[in-house]
Formats: sequence, C-alpha cells, structure tokens
Amino acid sequence: MSLAQSAERAALCKLIDYVDEDPEARIPKLMDMVDRYVPSDVFPAQRAAFSRAIESRNNWYELMMRVFDLNPEVRRRLLKCFLVDANVLAWPIQERMRDAHQCNIPWAILLDPTSACNLRCTGCWAAEYGHALNLSYEDICSIIDQGRELGVHVYIYTGGEPLVRKADLIRICERYPDCAFLCFTNATLIDEEFCQDLIRVANFVPAISAEGSEATTDERRGSGTYAKIERAMDLLREHGLPFGISACWTRANADAIATEQNMDWMIEKGALFCWYFHFMPVGRAASADLMPTPEQRERMYRFVREMRSKKPLFTMDFQNDGEYVGGCIAGGRRYLHINAAGDVEPCVFIHYANVNIHDVSLLDALRSPLFMRYYEGQPFNANHLRPCPMLENPNELPRMVAETAAHCTDLVEQESPEELREKTAPAAAAWAPVAERLWSDPSDPDHERRGWREGQAETDISRLARVGRDLEHEGGR
Repeated sequence: MSLAQSAERAALCKLIDYVDEDPEARIPKLMDMVDRYVPSDVFPAQRAAFSRAIESRNNWYELMMRVFDLNPEVRRRLLKCFLVDANVLAWPIQERMRDAHQCNIPWAILLDPTSACNLRCTGCWAAEYGHALNLSYEDICSIIDQGRELGVHVYIYTGGEPLVRKADLIRICERYPDCAFLCFTNATLIDEEFCQDLIRVANFVPAISAEGSEATTDERRGSGTYAKIERAMDLLREHGLPFGISACWTRANADAIATEQNMDWMIEKGALFCWYFHFMPVGRAASADLMPTPEQRERMYRFVREMRSKKPLFTMDFQNDGEYVGGCIAGGRRYLHINAAGDVEPCVFIHYANVNIHDVSLLDALRSPLFMRYYEGQPFNANHLRPCPMLENPNELPRMVAETAAHCTDLVEQESPEELREKTAPAAAAWAPVAERLWSDPSDPDHERRGWREGQAETDISRLARVGRDLEHEGGR
C-alpha cells in the first residue's frame, strides 16, 4: 500500500470511528459532510436513499442502528475491513485492472474449501460429492494473495460445508485482516468456541442456510436441522456477532419463504441480511420439478420489493434483482467460483471450465476462453429480469461451452450443457412473457431507472478521505 493509500485508509477509518462513537447524532452530520465535499454526481441515488432513511427514520435507518448494536470491537473492525479495505479502496484498483487487462475483474471470489458435508440436502449437488476433495490452506492463501493484487478483498466460502474446515478458515482470517470473509453454512457446526474465534478475528460473517418454516427446512436438510439452526442463531445473537440467511427457494418451499412471518423470524433471531437463491437443476440427478413456477417467481419479485420498504433486513434476490447489478454478475464480472478440485468456474451454478487454479494464475483464469465469452457477452439479455445464460437464456451456455471447448466440472456425473438446457428451457419459455410484462410495466417504481448503465457513477476516494479528516478535527464538537 502506498503512502497516499495509507493516508486515505487512516482518514476513512477515522470517519468510521467518529460515527461509531455516537451513531444517532453523527450519521446526519456525516451526510452533511459528504454533501459538502463529494460531487453531487457521485452515487447520487444511493446518497439520496441514505439521506431519506436518516430523515424519515425508516426501516433502513433501523437496520443501520441494528448494525451499531453488534459487539463494539467486532463492529468497528468489520466496518473498516468491509467498507474501507474491501470496497472504497478496492474498487478503484479493480477498475484499473479491468482497463489494464481488458477482462472481468471480480469484486468477490467464491471458494469451496472442501467437498465434505455433514448433511445431504435434497437438490444439492454437493450431497453427492463425497469427502475426498479439498483446497489446501496453501491453495486458498495463494488465491487470496493473487486476488488482493487485483483489488479483491471479499472471499465467500461455499461447499460442501465450509465449517468442516473451520480451523483453517480462522487461520486465514488472521492472516488477512484487510479481507472480509463470508461463509454459506448449514450452521450445525457453530458452537461457543467458534463464536469466540469470530469475535477475535472480526472479519468473518456466516450466512446460514434456512428455507422457510421448520417443516420446509427439515424436509430439504434433514430432521432436526431447523432446531440446530435456531440454536446457532441464538448463540451468534447473544455474542453480538453479525450473520445473515441464505435461502434457496424451490417450487416446494417458495410459498413458505415468501411470507412476512418468515421475514419477522429472521429479524427476531438477529439476522442482518437474507440472500435468496432460485433453485437451479444442476447435475444429472437434479430434477427440474423443484424449479419455482412463473407465478411463484413473480410473487417473490413483488414480495422482496415490498419487504424492502417495511423491514430492517437487507435482502437480495439474485435472480430477480439483476436490474440492480446490470444483469449477470458471473464470469468474474463481479464474482467467480473455484471448486474443491480447483476448477475455475464462471458461476457456482455453472459447472464448466477451461482451467484449474493449480495450473494457471488467477489472472490467466479470468482471461481464459470461457471467461472471455462472459466478458464479451454480458449482459446476456437487455431485460435484467432474465439475466442468466443458463436459466433464462438457455441457448447461451451451450454456445459458450462449444466455442471454448470447456469441459464439465461436475465431481460425480458429467452433464452436458445440452442436457442442462433440456431442463431449463421450458422454465425459461414460461418466465419470458412474465419478465417482459414486469420489465415494461410503466407503473413499476423501478420503470424509469431501467435505462441505468454500469459506470454512470464514479467514486472519488480523495474526497471521501477528506471527509474523514475533517470529521476527525470536528470529533469533539
């Protein structure tokens, strides 16, 4: 880190310390300072929303205050790591790397530390993978070292069950205090000792898999799993530790997930966010019968947007929220996935690759033929309610695989992209007219902003740092 970057980081961290001392009094003052020193064309929509939340004391303001109720030491260190190191300072580096290498550079890298899992969930390909494959501690550190050179400071663990390797994952948190780590977990291995480790490192956030009610969760994940999830949530909440929910919604559980009761349960248990994932029929054994119907998907689309205006919980529906991120974010555009065998895949749901991280550098993987097809082809649809080259544009994935001679990376049974297309094409055809109706609806609150294009907003780090320095001087006022 250069001297200028160190100075910027110190100023921005002072800004967080300033707000943290008295958030209710100082958050409004912070916005005054931002408006004074940061040009009006830098993130105008986000700033306006932030200001509205403060003025109205709405559900988003309540969510901010919930963050400031976390363990104080964990809160301060995690905010600095996530906001400063992993976003404000990292983003300009990622942009320079995109320009320099003319390829996608991710915001986050997903890793499978292991193929092992202590559950066998219905519809999950990892249930068939066995316990043999692992990315070693050295493998993961090498990926992170290369990622940090590209400006990547967010790493997300998938699996398998990552907490089978929790001792190594904590060691990695200690080694990289400037990186934020999120972990998709079934939560059954979270205990008192692990909570103490999370307090100590302060840069690791669990995302607990839960699918609606006790009945729907246990039906998919096994009897008694819901009770174990609740115990883990209670333990995390008692220690003031941040966590969220990961919900895979299927035809069987969509109606249980899209309820205000379920949303209130998550908030009551202490969750700060919920990420919704549409079931993908990936793997030869996966049935398309679990894919949600178009009616269920439209209901989820409307439900999540309604809850965002009412509940103090950050929600993201990865299939229905493509418009907020410009369509498909895979292929390294915002993230990529490395499985437990080291195969570098465009997406956690796209089990095809050209390269393996044991054979090539991370940058070479991003410049491999399949990843470059993503770079050249995104967005795959101008209607961002149809973002995916597999689910809503089912001809795109077979085309890219054929053009790049990519191979299937499924660890159990090979599935061709044509076989996968046979499962997704009917759902894509059924969803297309619904998506077009929603996208073109002039009464939709998001209709006017659907001309949004990536790159309209530019950040100005030096101005943000100046805000931090000025607030440091005003700290006692």
